Amino acid sequence: MSISAGELYKRGLQLSNDRRYPAAHRTLTKARALAAEPNLSARIAGTLAMVVSQMGDAVSGEQLCTQALALDGVSAGTASVLAGQLGSLLMNQGRFDEALPWLGRAIDGIVDDPVAVANLRMNRGVLYMQRGDLVASTADLASAAELYRIHGTPAEVAEAEHNLGYVALLRGDLIVALQEMLAARPVIAAISPGNAAIGDMDRAEVLRDAGQVREAEATLAHVAKVFAANRMAHARAEAEFHLARSLLRHDAAAAARTARAAARHFAAVDDQSWRARAEGVALRASLAAGGADDEGRTIPAGRRRWSAGDVERVAAELDGARLRNDAAALRLSHDLWRARRGEAVGRPRPPRKTDSLEVRLLRHEIRVERAVRAGRDRDALRAAAEGLDELEAWRSRFGSLDLQTSLRMHGNGLMMAGLGAAVRAHRPQVLFEWSERARRLTQRHAPLRPARDPQVAEQLAGLRMLRADLAGSDWLADPRAVELADRVREHHWSSSRETQAADLVDLDAVRRALDDDTAMLSYVFSPAGMVCVVSTSSRDVVVDIPDVEGIRRVLPGLRSDLDVSAAVRDSPVAAVIARSLARRLDGLSAAILDGPLSVADASKVVLCVPGLLSGIPWAMLPAMRGRTFTLAASATQWVRGRSAGGSAQARAGFAVGVRVDRGVAEVEQAARSWERPVLIRDADATVERVAELAGMVDVLHVAAHGRHAADNALFSGLELADGALFGYDIDRVRDVPDIVILSACELGRSTVRWGAEAIGMTQAWLHAGVRCVIASPVLVADDDACALLGAIHDGLAAGRPPALALREASERTGIVGPFQCHGDGL
Repeated sequence: MSISAGELYKRGLQLSNDRRYPAAHRTLTKARALAAEPNLSARIAGTLAMVVSQMGDAVSGEQLCTQALALDGVSAGTASVLAGQLGSLLMNQGRFDEALPWLGRAIDGIVDDPVAVANLRMNRGVLYMQRGDLVASTADLASAAELYRIHGTPAEVAEAEHNLGYVALLRGDLIVALQEMLAARPVIAAISPGNAAIGDMDRAEVLRDAGQVREAEATLAHVAKVFAANRMAHARAEAEFHLARSLLRHDAAAAARTARAAARHFAAVDDQSWRARAEGVALRASLAAGGADDEGRTIPAGRRRWSAGDVERVAAELDGARLRNDAAALRLSHDLWRARRGEAVGRPRPPRKTDSLEVRLLRHEIRVERAVRAGRDRDALRAAAEGLDELEAWRSRFGSLDLQTSLRMHGNGLMMAGLGAAVRAHRPQVLFEWSERARRLTQRHAPLRPARDPQVAEQLAGLRMLRADLAGSDWLADPRAVELADRVREHHWSSSRETQAADLVDLDAVRRALDDDTAMLSYVFSPAGMVCVVSTSSRDVVVDIPDVEGIRRVLPGLRSDLDVSAAVRDSPVAAVIARSLARRLDGLSAAILDGPLSVADASKVVLCVPGLLSGIPWAMLPAMRGRTFTLAASATQWVRGRSAGGSAQARAGFAVGVRVDRGVAEVEQAARSWERPVLIRDADATVERVAELAGMVDVLHVAAHGRHAADNALFSGLELADGALFGYDIDRVRDVPDIVILSACELGRSTVRWGAEAIGMTQAWLHAGVRCVIASPVLVADDDACALLGAIHDGLAAGRPPALALREASERTGIVGPFQCHGDGL
């Protein structure tokens, strides 16, 4: 039995809607050959035009539409549908001014097909979105969503809501964007691989703007392959374009290669506006590389693949397509490149309300560079501060520690420029201010706790099971773990909120908080070098730290020696490792502490360090012997925490994880120092029980195996009876303890993001409001942990500050280990 042209048209239309373009093309071609009635022929031609355009032949698509419009006998309704399809084709080619009236004609002309009107409003909403008119875009997309709810399918509603999420992304509201996209994804992804890939591509843009570039880039590379396999030429080029934009932040040579490939693919489908956008990113990548080729090699000026004329030509094309932010970003990138070469560059104009955050920050960077080149470091500092204040106003909307630290990437250039100018100024107050600015951008507290969510608890339980099942492997790479981890992280982003950050303290406030025997060492790292601002109750002194590269070289070997020394205590090579470790500790101590401590000569020390110095076992450095110290997240947090005071340590709780040889002995020894201690162990030491215990006590001591997850630090974990307690679990603790002791290898370790900030399990507890966390950044022998941390509770129970209790325990036991206080330990 033969199939009619009408039935083939319905099948082809559905295949097109599902983005199964090769199959749709075959089916619609057959339908067109059989159709005789003008309206059916025209509608088949219009749908076929959309398909061939998506497959890369925009010229043929436009011809099919115009020919169908010219057919005799075509009704007004069919002509309106064709007008909408032609408008959509022109929009996909970036011909927005031509597309807009066709889409308007179609929306006004279709009176009996609300789903068709919704489709057209969706397309016009995307057009407005691409032109930057987010108000008009939102109106069209919201109208489409409402029509779909009444007359359409769940898949159509989901697609409209997904696009509303994309508008939120363009507004800079990453949380709303993620919420809309996550809610829509299950429905969209079930339709076809092509639909799933489009949703994933947009979500990757959210991740990119949130600073999660590694994950974003892996997703974009994957979806580009999916689009290629499904012959979705335009979508493939879009994925390459967004991948290039992400690479632009950290790998200019790769960004240039990828952007040029995208430009070629856009040209092949005759989309000139998107081709110009890709060329703009390729030019910006070349500028970011300092005029390098695609392999990163510097090209002599006479042989460059770009020129100032190329920049202005592409920028003018972008302006012509009303892509104002793309054009501004390109011109500003060129001006920044010129300013860094010492060329005269005019002062950038004040930002417009419609400028993207990227464009606004670029304007500030140019102001900074102009001032630096003119030797006006004071003006450079002012411009950098204004730019960072703008970034901070946006960043303060997000309470998640994970998201806050990622968002640092947007201000990295301004922060490094400001720190460099501060180091050159070499004045204590200026250096201290910028030290605190850097820490405020990377270390924040979220006093408003997210609500407990049973769904998140279930997802974390699923991750615990997967982690146990996949022990010994890269478990977070498993597709099941990826999906669950994404849900947990994105819920964490959307549910965490933060109050306005407190104003930064100045050196006067620091001096008032220091007693006569306490010093604060604030290390400041920048491209201009490293210095330390030494503050006491009576003065502030700047001390140079000259051999930064030497410090960089010693740190990897130091960590290796520390880990090996903990594991080979009874081995014949133990003495060799011990000598190597001693040499490294002596050298590092001399490089970073001898100078500052010769000025301070204090028995109590507050350390504020950049990411470069995170992970150092400070207690093991010779210059720290006999001193009490704490690692503060920032001077501001330490000073304000001192004024707020800590809670009275009235009750202690202890938990022992699985397979910890000396864990029970450790906590039993520790518990003897307290009245009414609470101990949980063996099968009772579950994640839920430990979380409950944390909310009941003032001091929480957990003896468990731990592992730091470098790629996703908040999935670092403490091994308990039913699996790992993750960093994300900490947000489920309603009232956190005052002091947390982590007797677990590596959980004082942090992952450094964007060159300066550290994130890990210790930071997760501090972010949640814990006053002091005692942890080790490296492996620790069980015997040492048992003796040292068992002994610390004598001091804690007597009311001594944690850092003092730790130092006294070290002196009594003779164990000089890597455990150290984070937060306010003094």
